[in-house]
Amino acid sequence: MSKMVEVVIDSVRVSLTNQQRIVVLRELNAERFLPIWIGPYEAEAITIALQEIEVARPQTHDLITNVFKALNCKLLRVEISKLQEDVFFGNLVVDSNGTIVNIDSRPSDALALAARSHVPILVSGDVLDVAGIVPEQEAEESQQEAEPATEKSGGDKGSEERLSVFEDFLKKIDLDDFSAEDDKKKGDDEKSDDDKDKDKDEPNPI
Repeated sequence: MSKMVEVVIDSVRVSLTNQQRIVVLRELNAERFLPIWIGPYEAEAITIALQEIEVARPQTHDLITNVFKALNCKLLRVEISKLQEDVFFGNLVVDSNGTIVNIDSRPSDALALAARSHVPILVSGDVLDVAGIVPEQEAEESQQEAEPATEKSGGDKGSEERLSVFEDFLKKIDLDDFSAEDDKKKGDDEKSDDDKDKDKDEPNPI
């Protein structure tokens, strides 16, 4: 079995090229990163937990956390266990009254729960070896071909530059498998009915 490596959530980003959401995991005490495509709603769920934003009523991941507590179950850790055909697989490790239970999960949901429960996030060493990125190495290899960084008002320039080195990895993923929704802002009442219908037809991301 591959060695598991502990990581932390470095940031939740929006792709500079297609506005899709990416959660960036960073190896603990190292400068190796793992970017994973996630959906806009999962990105929001992770961000709310990381920023400790209070919500009026429990959201889906809050509900799962509350169910665990009510049933005397404890989330011990979450895992990114494998990468198969450009799809990441997650796993919840739960202590249910003294019995260890493994629950299959999308990585985005697992990360949203980990951010709420403050439990370790582990990634298979094999996954990191295949999909992990060391920015310095990637930047040197793509320096001659890299496009000028896109500037955004109020953005973190260092984070934008870091994200740009993920380009080669992102190109390996079949974008047809993921939703390409535009940014959504809370309270946007001007969105047309046609746009809403289009959103409903978008495929579910990982």
